[in-house]
Amino acid sequence: MTYDRLVCANCAAPVSQGRCPVCRANRERLRQEGPFAGLNPMALILLLVVFVAALALVAQHTA
Repeated sequence: MTYDRLVCANCAAPVSQGRCPVCRANRERLRQEGPFAGLNPMALILLLVVFVAALALVAQHTA
Protein backbone atom coordinates (compact mmCIF):
# COMPACT_ATOMS: atom_id res chain seq x y z
CA MET A 1 0.00 0.00 0.00
CA THR A 2 1.27 3.45 -0.76
CA TYR A 3 1.54 5.96 2.03
CA ASP A 4 -0.06 8.78 0.03
CA ARG A 5 -3.50 7.29 0.77
CA LEU A 6 -2.95 6.43 4.42
CA VAL A 7 -4.31 8.57 7.24
CA CYS A 8 -2.46 8.58 10.55
CA ALA A 9 -4.47 7.44 13.58
CA ASN A 10 -2.27 9.57 15.80
CA CYS A 11 -2.72 13.00 14.18
CA ALA A 12 -5.47 12.35 11.56
CA ALA A 13 -3.30 13.82 8.79
CA PRO A 14 -2.08 12.06 5.65
CA VAL A 15 1.00 9.95 6.39
CA SER A 16 2.73 11.43 3.33
CA GLN A 17 2.86 14.82 5.08
CA GLY A 18 4.76 13.39 8.08
CA ARG A 19 3.33 15.76 10.67
CA CYS A 20 3.99 13.59 13.71
CA PRO A 21 6.70 11.04 14.67
CA VAL A 22 4.31 8.15 13.95
CA CYS A 23 3.71 9.44 10.40
CA ARG A 24 7.41 9.91 9.77
CA ALA A 25 8.26 6.43 11.04
CA ASN A 26 5.58 4.76 8.91
CA ARG A 27 6.58 6.79 5.87
CA GLU A 28 10.20 5.63 6.22
CA ARG A 29 9.11 2.02 6.76
CA LEU A 30 7.00 2.08 3.60
CA ARG A 31 9.86 3.62 1.60
CA GLN A 32 12.21 0.82 2.66
CA GLU A 33 9.88 -1.98 1.56
CA GLY A 34 11.00 -1.76 -2.06
CA PRO A 35 9.78 -0.54 -5.42
CA PHE A 36 6.96 -3.08 -5.80
CA ALA A 37 5.51 -2.60 -2.31
CA GLY A 38 3.10 0.09 -3.50
CA LEU A 39 1.57 -1.96 -6.30
CA ASN A 40 -1.73 -3.70 -5.83
CA PRO A 41 -1.94 -7.46 -6.47
CA MET A 42 -3.61 -7.06 -9.87
CA ALA A 43 -0.79 -4.83 -11.10
CA LEU A 44 1.77 -7.40 -9.94
CA ILE A 45 -0.12 -10.17 -11.75
CA LEU A 46 -0.26 -8.04 -14.90
CA LEU A 47 3.48 -7.41 -14.72
CA LEU A 48 4.09 -11.13 -14.30
CA VAL A 49 1.90 -11.95 -17.32
CA VAL A 50 3.69 -9.36 -19.46
CA PHE A 51 7.07 -10.73 -18.35
CA VAL A 52 6.09 -14.33 -19.18
CA ALA A 53 4.73 -13.25 -22.57
CA ALA A 54 7.96 -11.40 -23.34
CA LEU A 55 9.97 -14.46 -22.38
CA ALA A 56 7.79 -16.63 -24.63
CA LEU A 57 8.30 -14.25 -27.56
CA VAL A 58 12.05 -14.21 -27.04
CA ALA A 59 12.17 -18.02 -26.76
CA GLN A 60 10.07 -18.42 -29.90
CA HIS A 61 12.18 -15.93 -31.82
CA THR A 62 15.47 -17.61 -30.91
CA ALA A 63 14.25 -21.15 -31.68
